[in-house]
Amino acid sequence: MKTKNSKTTNRMTWLMWLTASIFYAYQYVLRVIPSVMLEDIMHQFDMNSAIFGQFSGFYYIGYSLVHIPIGIVMDRYGPRKIIPLCILLSAIGTLPIVFADQCIYPIIGRIITGIGSSAAILGLFKIIRMAFEEQRFTRMLSFSVTIGLLGAIYGGAPVSYMCSVFTYKSVLNILAAVGVALAIVTYMVIPEINTEEQRGGASDSMFANLHNVLSNAKLMIVCFSAGLMVGPLEGFADIWGPKFLEQIYGIERTGASSLTSMIFIGMCAGAPVLNFVAEKLKDSIKTVVLSGIIMFAVFVLLIAKIMNIGTMTAGFFVVGICSAYQILAIYKASTYVDQSSANLATAVANMIIMIFGYVIHGTIGLIVNICGNADPTTAYCYGITVIPIALFIGIIGFIAVSKMDER
Repeated sequence: MKTKNSKTTNRMTWLMWLTASIFYAYQYVLRVIPSVMLEDIMHQFDMNSAIFGQFSGFYYIGYSLVHIPIGIVMDRYGPRKIIPLCILLSAIGTLPIVFADQCIYPIIGRIITGIGSSAAILGLFKIIRMAFEEQRFTRMLSFSVTIGLLGAIYGGAPVSYMCSVFTYKSVLNILAAVGVALAIVTYMVIPEINTEEQRGGASDSMFANLHNVLSNAKLMIVCFSAGLMVGPLEGFADIWGPKFLEQIYGIERTGASSLTSMIFIGMCAGAPVLNFVAEKLKDSIKTVVLSGIIMFAVFVLLIAKIMNIGTMTAGFFVVGICSAYQILAIYKASTYVDQSSANLATAVANMIIMIFGYVIHGTIGLIVNICGNADPTTAYCYGITVIPIALFIGIIGFIAVSKMDER
């Protein structure tokens, strides 16, 4: 009987981890689908490029603004209540695209999807610590991130194919139904935990820790510099990449989505690769700077229109590997505060990085809209140029932090 119970517990532990990982993948699919449905959504709601950029970027506003509150309520009430609710919010946020006829409603829906998606990574942190020993935390998180990035990959070409077979509204209805089913399963497999002991004076210490984090100059420079470098992943791969490749290189939609998916594939391998490089260099900041330089070089070549399918495939894969710099940057940020504030520093760093996803989306969309009347090809070149410019500034920021550390 003891063995049977042990086996049952072990099975439920893995199922709990798997459902949380699938939610992480699901929110990635919802994050990238505007790139696949760009023309359909713009036509349905009569959006120009600037408004579409705002629509896409508002996901990051919703995601970022609730990052710290979601973490607090998850600690207070437990993941069994919070994660299923957030999955439902993520799914509900897609429905205004199906049923609304004014663009304000899908924009609100995009914010709601971002709010729900915020619980994915925070829920994973909580579930892994509930289900596994602390020494297995990094390994299990890396597996979960890989599953999530596979969701980003399958938010590209396969969803594009589904849209060509069905209507894009039918695909959104399917994704919403999947979210409802996942919320039900998640509620069933995650156990209730006693959170009373965590409620005490946690809110008082939280404000003191938050002040310590936000007033730390080096930590803030790392966060903002990391945010400036997020364009290849959260600007290009998420939304604008397929349309750029269509306009500039004449690649058809499904092929363009497949090419940009190489960034997500590369990021699957990026965490262990960059960790290995950081260990060899014995310096995570130098590894981030090297990653930024490589991404900058690839985008300069891309905008210069001197790449072909082969070099883009290889280049985007390498960009994906380098995009895992975020893990090193977030970890580095947490080292600038004491242990009691480390988790909060991690949440703040991730929040700031995600806010820059909105900034990048909105800026690209605004530039494309301003320049679009003259020549769409030139407009997309100018728009994507935001990415290497931001990368350059971010690299300078990390170099400055490295100099500060040497003092």
